[in-house]
Amino acid sequence: MKFGHFFRLTVGFAVGATTQLAYADLVFKDDTGQEIRLKAPAKRIITLAPHAAESLFAAGAGDHLVGTVDYSDYPPAARKVPRVGGYSRIDLEAVAALKPDLVLAWESGNNMTQVDKLRALGLTVYVSQPNTIEHVADQLERMGQLAGTEAAANAAADRFRKRLAAIRAANASKPKVRVFYQIWKTPLMTVGGPQIISDAIKLCSGDNVFGHLGKMAPTVSVEAVLEADPEAIVATGMGDAKPEWLHDWDKWTRMTAVKRDNLFHINPDIMQRHTPRILDGTEKLCAHLDVARSHRPAK
Repeated sequence: MKFGHFFRLTVGFAVGATTQLAYADLVFKDDTGQEIRLKAPAKRIITLAPHAAESLFAAGAGDHLVGTVDYSDYPPAARKVPRVGGYSRIDLEAVAALKPDLVLAWESGNNMTQVDKLRALGLTVYVSQPNTIEHVADQLERMGQLAGTEAAANAAADRFRKRLAAIRAANASKPKVRVFYQIWKTPLMTVGGPQIISDAIKLCSGDNVFGHLGKMAPTVSVEAVLEADPEAIVATGMGDAKPEWLHDWDKWTRMTAVKRDNLFHINPDIMQRHTPRILDGTEKLCAHLDVARSHRPAK
């Protein structure tokens, strides 16, 4: 899907003895349906989520980034950008002091009350919510439009779509694997149907055992996991190391994932950020599910 049908150039003319160009606004609708206007492509951009900063670099507009939030650590150049708080708690004064002509917010991750306060300060805010893997490519194209880096952004989106198509083709006909994806221990949290990770699980011919839940990151009980009896458990933690709590499941020896030694780990940075690197995480997820298939008893 392209965003071209959301994007238009609005031109007004002054009427007089001679007709002169008076203004040319770039008009967009964000993922919440809110219309925003820019007098010109944004040159000073603040991102309120690590994935937005990363995607802005991927879209060829990293040099437009003047502020971002904690944990914006990729690519390495993002670590040098001034901080304006965390994604759930923004320093409004710090944002205003940087004089951005555009703020990129994240609907499900940011405090939307604070986002509204940024608008009240007169700042232009574009809110994104990429819930599918395909939306990551759309997001790159949109950032290119917002920042005036369409050539680089469109090329990045094309590369992403080609790689995504290859992953889809490689996994489309594989037998389904029932998956419990654990993002935290206390409380015990997973991913619901609307979450982009559920989309990745489907892409790998997996079946999210909690995909029927409508929340992004629902809390579930141990009893609910045992009842679902997943064939594979995939966990993330705080980094590349396998979380110790993944093997808390070992005591539930009747669960299929435990019986077949299908307890896996993925670095959250490549799986839980809505950026081109989510395809790295998806390929790793698909590989884990292939291992789970190989562990099935011979018929």
